[in-house]
Amino acid sequence: MALMKLEPAQRVGDQAFDAIHDAIMTGEYRAGQRLQIRQLAEKLGTSVMPVREAIKRLEELSLVETFPHRSAVVKRFTRDELLQLYAVRRILEVEATRLGAPAVPTKDIQALRKLHSRLASALARGNAIEYLEFDEKLLASVYLCSGNTVLLDTIRRLWQRCRSYKIVGVRRQIESGQTDILLSYQEELINAVAAGDVDRAEQITADSLDAATERIRAALPDEGAD
Repeated sequence: MALMKLEPAQRVGDQAFDAIHDAIMTGEYRAGQRLQIRQLAEKLGTSVMPVREAIKRLEELSLVETFPHRSAVVKRFTRDELLQLYAVRRILEVEATRLGAPAVPTKDIQALRKLHSRLASALARGNAIEYLEFDEKLLASVYLCSGNTVLLDTIRRLWQRCRSYKIVGVRRQIESGQTDILLSYQEELINAVAAGDVDRAEQITADSLDAATERIRAALPDEGAD
C-alpha cells in the first residue's frame, strides 16, 4: 500500500498520522524500519512539520521510537518487552472474556460465526492483514459485552503495539502451512460462549495467549543467553 497524497480538506497533521499509522498497521512499514522525515513528507506531498507531528504522536503510542540526530524507526521490541506485553494482554483479555462471555446476546452468536468464516477465508487466501482485522473484530465483539469500554480500548492499544509481530507470526504460519492454530481458538471460544460456559471461554482465551507467547519464545532469541 503506497502512501497517498494528502487531501487539503482535513488537517494535514491528522492525515499524516493516519497515513503512517495505517502503513504500520498493514505491515508496509515493519518493525525496525527507518522513517525518514523528509522522504515521508515528499511521498505525502506536504512539509516536514506535519510529519514530525505525526511521528511524535506515533511515538506516544509506542509504535515509533526516535533517537537524537537520527531518523525515527518503527518500534522494535526486545524479546522480554514483547513477552511482557503479552503477559499484560493475557491478564486483560482473560478478564474481558470473563465479563463479556456471559453477556453476549444469543442473537449475536451467528454474527460471531460469520466473522470466523471471514477470517478463515482471509487465511485461505493468505491475507494476514485481513485475517487479523477479522480476528480482532471477533474478539472485540465479545470483549465489548463486558460493558467496560476502557478495558476494551486498552486491549486495542496493546493490539496496535504488537501488530507488526502479529503480522509476522500469521505470515509464518501461512508459509509453513500450519494454520489450524489460527482458527481453532476462535471457534472454541464461540462454542463456549454459545454454551454459556464462561470458565471454558476464559481458559480458551488464556490458552490462546499462552500459545502465542510460546511462539514468541521459540522465534526470538533470548537476549540473556550466552
